[in-house]
Amino acid sequence: MKKNPIIHEKPAAFDPVYTSLRKEILAGSLQGGKPLRQEEIAEQHGVSKIPVREALRRLEMEKLVEFLPRRGAVVKLVTDNEVLEMLDIRIALECRALELAIPNIAESDFELVQEVQDEYESSPGKERWSELNRRFHSCLLEPCGNRQLLALISDFEQRVGPRMRYRVTEAAGIERPIREHAEILRLCRERAVDDAVSALRTHIETTKREVAASIRRKSIKDAKTSI
Repeated sequence: MKKNPIIHEKPAAFDPVYTSLRKEILAGSLQGGKPLRQEEIAEQHGVSKIPVREALRRLEMEKLVEFLPRRGAVVKLVTDNEVLEMLDIRIALECRALELAIPNIAESDFELVQEVQDEYESSPGKERWSELNRRFHSCLLEPCGNRQLLALISDFEQRVGPRMRYRVTEAAGIERPIREHAEILRLCRERAVDDAVSALRTHIETTKREVAASIRRKSIKDAKTSI
């Protein structure tokens, strides 16, 4: 019996441009409000403007780029309100993921989370705190086994971006998160699902309140400066 030949689809012409721009936006190299000039991007990648436009349209669909009148494509600016809304969504997603994860967490998983927590406690810099905080949550939720749920959580983390995560870390500080992380980890070790999920919810809700307070203080300071 003759086998059908395996057809390998060629990547779309805009894929390399899309992948490169997306990586730079999520890493913070291209910050909110930055113009994305099609001619320059096309020249950088050695392509025509057609795949560049396609890449930008795809990024627009992902809410990473927006097209403004008389300005063209720019990196979408994540507003303070959007950060607060994303924290709300994070509560729902992470609490469900933790609920699913706890029955599956192995001792080796706990050891990895504890290593991250120990480094978090001893790290001197806010930028490192931000990354270690992200890793703590990621390692704890990974055993949930729901790949789509984890992908949603990762997507929201990426959309907030390093710069906004740093602002969240500044608002939250380090002493309270360290203390609450230790309590969440203890409850997970005890397989106390409801208590652990409740502790995680409180942890993120408290961070949201502190971020909101930080935003209010910044608004008052900016208003005074502009007078």
